[in-house]
Amino acid sequence: MKKIIYSALILMGLTLSSCSDYLDKYPSDAVSTNAKITENIAIALTNACYKPLQSSNLYNMRMWSLDIIGSNSNVGAGGGTDGIETVQAANFTATSDNGFALYVWRSPWVGIAQCNTLLQSVANADINEDIKNRCMGEAYFLRAHYYFILAQLFGGVPVETAPHDASQGTDIARNTLDETYAQIISDCQNAINLLPEKKSYSSTDLGRACKDAACTQLAKVYLVLAPNHTEYYQMVADLCDQVTSMGYDLSGYKYADNFGIKANNGAESIFEIQYTGDTSYNFWGTDGQSSWLSTFMGPRNSGIVAGGYGWNQPTKEFVDSYETGDLRKDVTVLYSGCPDFDGIAYDPSWSYTGYNVRKFLVSKKDSPEYNTNPSNFVVYRYADILLMKAEALNEMGKTTAAETPLNIVRKRAGLANISGKSQSDMREVIIHERRMEFAFECQRWFDLIRIGKNGEYAINYLKSIGKTNVTKDRLLLPIPQTEMDSNNAMVQNPGY
Repeated sequence: MKKIIYSALILMGLTLSSCSDYLDKYPSDAVSTNAKITENIAIALTNACYKPLQSSNLYNMRMWSLDIIGSNSNVGAGGGTDGIETVQAANFTATSDNGFALYVWRSPWVGIAQCNTLLQSVANADINEDIKNRCMGEAYFLRAHYYFILAQLFGGVPVETAPHDASQGTDIARNTLDETYAQIISDCQNAINLLPEKKSYSSTDLGRACKDAACTQLAKVYLVLAPNHTEYYQMVADLCDQVTSMGYDLSGYKYADNFGIKANNGAESIFEIQYTGDTSYNFWGTDGQSSWLSTFMGPRNSGIVAGGYGWNQPTKEFVDSYETGDLRKDVTVLYSGCPDFDGIAYDPSWSYTGYNVRKFLVSKKDSPEYNTNPSNFVVYRYADILLMKAEALNEMGKTTAAETPLNIVRKRAGLANISGKSQSDMREVIIHERRMEFAFECQRWFDLIRIGKNGEYAINYLKSIGKTNVTKDRLLLPIPQTEMDSNNAMVQNPGY
């Protein structure tokens, strides 16, 4: 299957430079602000909307580092000030100059600006209608995704749906959280209406946002909002059924099939971040095409994978949470006595906690250097659909019905069926199942803060494992000080 390189854009109106697209057709120099939008230009503009997802500010580092804040793992790394910004965020001692908050704030805005430019440029373009609809659907999906990340991490943010007019200055006020989510929902609905299903894509275009992904994302948005809008639980269940009807069946997929080079754009995957491992791009630069996960999560000084910086070390509390016989453990974690990796026995002294993440590691036979890993990162996959449906059904009081999708996931994990639970006990079972199924996949923190009302679930759990600094205010990150200094209309989150 052909790999995809998302193109970078330096946006000034419609100006773009050296943009490659899925079809290897691109404007070789630049596009004038007065240029006619062709199909190739529309596709190039669309591809640029994906680019921020690949960066270390999002899925190549900061997003999976949220599992550290959610206490599945510790930073590890080289000690001292290495990763101090993540340590501060995970200990709930961050201030407005915290680097983690700054980094994860930046990239979504780049993506939003690119989506706004695409949507304005292509809306009235005289091009093939199918190409136009797909390009616009992708931009709506991605703009919703970027705003969804910001809303969950920072609360209400400025909502802009057109390219920013520089003459209006840089003082832009925050919208309310409700207004931010209203835009996210609208964009998801537009994406659902415009995008084709994943199964309709050729291998050349596989990896683009699809109707399946837009339905999944909207279900997740409604699940976040449902504690205060209980009618949304039925919408979640309906959207999950819609995705299932697109041809997904977990019984045909192994858990391990979701991770590693051979898993790219696999059958269970609904949306994932694309990488190529192309070494002509700077690994540390903004155009990097190599996944950082194996390099950063590989045991430090072990030599078992290329690189091996020892980040994201699972905690004992997390590892002890596996049920006996859970097949996901040996796929997810390296621990004393676990199956060898690439013929090498694991030494727990390679980690401060005695554990390392396994599921994203790539053999040196497949990625011989630290900057050659082409493994994609799965954002949405079908097991999530099943567990979201189980949660929605349980919250509607349909606890017996919730057993069916839950037990499909548990069966694949080698675990016994769950039955006869009360609604409250089933809620805990589903929360636990999500934790183990999606460990280190950027889900745990978002799950913690959305469960129940007012953040009480997250606060109680975090305090129970010794995170005594956590407060309701600290469930949001601070608006970065650089943003506060440059935007006089910006208001800081409470508690910072």
